[in-house]
Amino acid sequence: MYHGINLEKLKEECGVLGIYTDSDENTARLLYYGLYALQHRGQESAGIAVNNGLKSNYHKGMGLVPDVFNEDIFKKLLGHIGIGHVRYSTSGESYVENAQPLVVRYRGGSISLAHNGNLTNAQVIRERLEDAGVVFQTSIDSEVIVNLIARYSGDGMIPAIERTMDLIKGAYSLVLMTEEQLIGVRDPLGLRPLCLGKMGESYVLASESCALDVMGATLVRDIEPGEIVIINKDGIHSTYYRNNGKRASCIFEYIYFARPDSVIDGVSVYEARKNAGKILSQEHPVEADMVIAVPDSSVPAAIGYAEASGIPYGEGLIKNRYIGRTFIQPTQSMRELAVRLKLSPLRETLEGKRIIMIDDSIVRGTTIRRLVERVKAVGAKEVHVRVSSPPVAFGCYFGIDTPDRNQLIGAVKTAEQIKRTIGADSLGYISPAGLVASTGLPKEHFCLACFNGDYPMDVPKTEGKKVFERLTGGE
Repeated sequence: MYHGINLEKLKEECGVLGIYTDSDENTARLLYYGLYALQHRGQESAGIAVNNGLKSNYHKGMGLVPDVFNEDIFKKLLGHIGIGHVRYSTSGESYVENAQPLVVRYRGGSISLAHNGNLTNAQVIRERLEDAGVVFQTSIDSEVIVNLIARYSGDGMIPAIERTMDLIKGAYSLVLMTEEQLIGVRDPLGLRPLCLGKMGESYVLASESCALDVMGATLVRDIEPGEIVIINKDGIHSTYYRNNGKRASCIFEYIYFARPDSVIDGVSVYEARKNAGKILSQEHPVEADMVIAVPDSSVPAAIGYAEASGIPYGEGLIKNRYIGRTFIQPTQSMRELAVRLKLSPLRETLEGKRIIMIDDSIVRGTTIRRLVERVKAVGAKEVHVRVSSPPVAFGCYFGIDTPDRNQLIGAVKTAEQIKRTIGADSLGYISPAGLVASTGLPKEHFCLACFNGDYPMDVPKTEGKKVFERLTGGE
């Protein structure tokens, strides 16, 4: 089930955050502000865990970050190490037991873990652990990871993490906390993002650099694929898990998931989106009077398209930013009402004009069809749709909420058929090569599987979100 107002967008699962400070007082509050900046990565639950060197305390709940925390809670979350998490569930039920961070007490103390990503072999490992007597409290695969680390911790935390990485397959950026240290881990392919920041003598780990900015930290660098970063009283050092040198970072971070003010793997998300718009204008030019964006993530691409084409950029769709996420009802009439509430066409700028409407992606085609209809209904003479990503035609197994493949319009229809389905006067998608070029990084840097089906590792053979949920079980 799709919980968000925008039923047409893929959803990132979650955001992770960690901090190692020299003070017990402000750790939880700093994490709160950092999670606020990562709210776009997950809106179902939020949590913070802190450790004062003796024990971990935590609080997590369902809802947005400001709904979960308050001043009374901060007073109970005292410690110089802390981690935080915001979650959007694709698999694993949406209830508070599945909220993160997970805090596990074991013979050596406690481990707290926040995870962004998805494992492709979680169910197999889970069944083996259950056969060995392990009792699971959640339905998410993050618990598989933390149980493995605790199980192998007798040889030390870093060897336990490396042994766990030997077993798990899939996408993961991890932030872990013990009584003595903060640890960051990025999977060997770098599928999910993770970066390091510094604030005075404090260190911060975050899914995106926009969290560092809010917390007052400076971006130092991205965590490398396969890197394990250890932060403790002696400072910071890192070790590298063995890998074959292959890389497969998710290119959808630049298309839609990340905030435009973030920098990921050294690339400005805003500039990448703007470059995509420029390339799109070269690949699919059309005569028109105005360029508009489907707000908000498509705005940089629309600005780039306008600059490169010389066609003025204007505001054509007004976004209502105060719609609660639980408003959606699973009926067609309610879904259509939600689209009308969220985005309203501006008649004064659209009437009588030939419009180029930029969107960052088309997943099922329902929302863009309604938007084309509404823009034409207020008097636009023509509506030309341009998309700053190639057609989404394959499901994701690495932590992105993807519909069944038969619901992906790019998998079942040609571009010409999609044009007719959405009622556009013309339709143009950026090419895969153009999308890669917009980042300035080589093709070998990215996972493009949602466009071409070329997965960077073995995945379950059966396509479809329902099967995906059954096989993987959680974050």
